[in-house]
Amino acid sequence: MSLEIAALDLGDDATLETLVALQRASYTVEAELIGAPSLPPLRETPEQLRGSGETFLGARREGALVGAVSYKRADATVDIHRLVVDPAAFRGGVATALLDALEDREGGARHWIVGTGAANLPARTLYERRGFAPVEERIVPGGVRWVRMERTAGR
Repeated sequence: MSLEIAALDLGDDATLETLVALQRASYTVEAELIGAPSLPPLRETPEQLRGSGETFLGARREGALVGAVSYKRADATVDIHRLVVDPAAFRGGVATALLDALEDREGGARHWIVGTGAANLPARTLYERRGFAPVEERIVPGGVRWVRMERTAGR
């Protein structure tokens, strides 16, 4: 079953509602993994997500949204804000396909930034395989250890 990856239109209410549900399912798993039951994305409303100012790419399998990545680009920097995958699709290449599509779309970027829970080893491993390295770790509200990772152009 192949994936179709395309930009998501957050102006479409059905797409937005599906994305919110996907995000909550994905972040519920991360919250359990890192011991942070109150991650902000778990409470984000459709209106807040729509107003985020982020660009979203979605991965669909047989028409169903199974993953999404969002980012902001400023000059030559891409800041990845969220990468979510339907828990039923974990370990199925969805996150990798989304990051590949993002890199194809924003290939001229020279600097890449992403953040994740420090204890989220699957996410950290994924980003490290793509050339990201930790540059900052801190405690964020809720007592969560968070790590910022960066890389320069190329993998």
